[in-house]
Amino acid sequence: MKKILPFIESETSGKSYKTHKYCFDGIEMPNLIYDDHQDLTFKKYGETEKLTSTRQLFDKANEIQKFSKPIFKYFLDGSRRTYKVDDMAYDNRVYPVIAGQIGVGCCKRDDEGNLKNQLIELQLVLSLPENASKDNKKDLFFNNLATKLNENEFLKSRNLKFHKILDYEDKKLQEGEKYENLGIAKIQDEMVEQEKKIVAYLAHKNLLNEDAFLLKDGSLEYKTMKTGDFKDLSIIKSNYKCVVGVSKSFNPEKCSDKKGQSNAKKIAELGLYHRTPAYMFESQVSRGKEGTVKFAIWYLRIRDKRYTSSPFEGIIKVEKILVSEDEQENGLDTREIDMISANLINERNPVCYGKDNRWANHLYPVYLTESFIKSKYLSNEYFINLF
Repeated sequence: MKKILPFIESETSGKSYKTHKYCFDGIEMPNLIYDDHQDLTFKKYGETEKLTSTRQLFDKANEIQKFSKPIFKYFLDGSRRTYKVDDMAYDNRVYPVIAGQIGVGCCKRDDEGNLKNQLIELQLVLSLPENASKDNKKDLFFNNLATKLNENEFLKSRNLKFHKILDYEDKKLQEGEKYENLGIAKIQDEMVEQEKKIVAYLAHKNLLNEDAFLLKDGSLEYKTMKTGDFKDLSIIKSNYKCVVGVSKSFNPEKCSDKKGQSNAKKIAELGLYHRTPAYMFESQVSRGKEGTVKFAIWYLRIRDKRYTSSPFEGIIKVEKILVSEDEQENGLDTREIDMISANLINERNPVCYGKDNRWANHLYPVYLTESFIKSKYLSNEYFINLF
């Protein structure tokens, strides 16, 4: 009854070095510090009104609390934990073996305000170099390898299975590149695919509408993938008609106006419960068969500057995909942007102060969804000892 690494070594004709196993969390690792990955140059308004200053939305937020129900009913978050579990030699090079736990979950808020699990996807994955494959049909090889691995009594006796064995490029590295980064990126892509899968499910079941929005933690700007059922955002963007993406962390220096000047100062000086005008952004990263994908993007302050430790704490970046032709031409209806922003203000409490150092930018239902997903992970010690 072989453990995982001896099985992989045997089936791929690699040489295991039995190196130290560890979780990448808490050490220097390939990490996306910000949710936005590229420069944002805003050349056009992303809303129907051409605002020249910020807009205060506290009064509207209070009005919604008194007379309406919140528009956000579903909350989506994706998470992954990655581990280096070995180094193996293939073709005279040594490559890291990366393992991961992926968790993507969606919680639903009922009419009494209680948050309950709607959907959760939990997956164990491995990430190996491409040349671990013994033949040219690498997809078939790695699929068969995963099937064989899951027939192993060592895993079956523990009621565990690996969803996929992913493959990363085995190319010669350029200066500054690491194979670890390539392996982790594959696991990140798989997590994103599961996020898109859940959005597609909710949309196709007609669970999302004007009274039941989905709030997704992080950016909606998905890059176009080479594979996957949901690889092209330009084709599936209609699924996102009632989806809002909120980024807790963003790089203000990546945001500039049509003159190329930084918007960082304007964002930092946002008044409490004020939002910036919405701007239209045309993503090249998400370009697909149906062209580029356009977004309405704006910034909203949900915490008082007096209680935060930096000028950008307490500010969230809000995104919505422009789906219809009218939206892509004229921007999102300003009334909808105000409605979304006011509802986001109302999601700011209670706070997770003391539980999460990102508390100032966190929205509580998202925090609960994230905590629920992470509670379902195998412990680091247990997972590492599988290898």
